[in-house]
Amino acid sequence: MRRSFSGGGVDKAVVTASLNGVFTDPKKFNIPVSAEEMAVAAKESYDAGATVVHIHIRNPEPGKGHLPSWEPSHCKDVVNAIKERAPELIINMTTGTIGTKGPLGGGDLGPTGGPISCLEATMPDMAALNAGSLNYLKAKKDGTWAWDPVLFSNPVSKVEEMVNAMKQRNIVPECECFDTGIVRSIRMYEEIGLLPEHFTVSLVMGVASGMSNNSSWIPLLVDELSENARRQWQVIAIGRQEVWPLLRRAAELGGNVRTGLEDTFYLPDGKRAGSNGELIEALVRVLRESGREPATPDEARAMIGVRQSRGAVEDNQAGSRERP
Repeated sequence: MRRSFSGGGVDKAVVTASLNGVFTDPKKFNIPVSAEEMAVAAKESYDAGATVVHIHIRNPEPGKGHLPSWEPSHCKDVVNAIKERAPELIINMTTGTIGTKGPLGGGDLGPTGGPISCLEATMPDMAALNAGSLNYLKAKKDGTWAWDPVLFSNPVSKVEEMVNAMKQRNIVPECECFDTGIVRSIRMYEEIGLLPEHFTVSLVMGVASGMSNNSSWIPLLVDELSENARRQWQVIAIGRQEVWPLLRRAAELGGNVRTGLEDTFYLPDGKRAGSNGELIEALVRVLRESGREPATPDEARAMIGVRQSRGAVEDNQAGSRERP
C-alpha cells in the first residue's frame, strides 16, 4: 500500500515546470531567455500537464542572457507574455540572490530590494522563499573545486523580510529547503507565526553540498514537517537520470513534483531533453504510473491556496490586492 504524507486530494498532484534557472548558460544549453521564449516554454509545459511555472528572469539584452535580471520591467514583460499564452498557469517567481552586489546579488536594489521590486511589479501567485543558508560547493575528480565556493546566504532576517513582503502582497511562499536543518526550521517558522496560512515546502535534492538525491531520504524528510506543511510538499530533483527515481518516490508518497531545464537536461531513458515540454511529458507519465493524475489549474489553486487567476500585470496594479 502506498504511504501518503499528503492531506486531501492525494490522487492529484501539482506539477511544476522549472523553465530556466539562474546558472545555465543559454550559449551552451537551449533554455528560454526572452519574454517570448519564456511564454512558448510555459505554454508547452502547460499543454504537457504542468499547472505551475517557476521562473527566473534573465537579462534580455544581446549577449547577457546568462545573467539574471532584477529589472521590474523585464519581469513584467515575461509574466505578461506567459499570461497571454497560458492565462491558467500559476506563476511562481524566484527571489533567490547570491552575494550582495551585481546581477546575482539582486541588482542595484540589493539581495532583498531587487526581488521585492519584482514581486511588486508582477504580483505572482507564488514565490520561492529560500528558507536557509547553504555552502554551495562541488568538487571535481581532479581534487579541485568546480567553481569558487560560495555561500547561498539566507539568514533569518532575510527570510523574515522576504516572507513578510509576500504576505503583504498575498503571494504564497514556496519554502525551498536545501539541507536537513532547513527542513526542520520550517516547523520553527510556523511556531513563531512567521509563515502565513498557505505555504508549500520544496525538498531540494541533488545539490552536491545539500541533501542527497537518495529516494530513501524522502519519508524521513517529510516526517520532519508539521501536519500542516505535509499538505503541500514537493521534491525538486537536481541532476541527470538519477532524478527520476526521486520524482517517482515523491509521487508514490503523495507529494507534488517538479522538473524542467533548471533541474535536469535528461529524460528517464538518458536522452537529452529538447524542451521543458518533453520533461513535463515524462514527469506526467511517471506520475500516472504511480497511480496519480496532474491537478487541473483550478484544483492546483485550491490545493496551494491561490484563490483566483491574476490577470495581466497592469490590471493587478489598478485593482485591490485582496483575495475574495
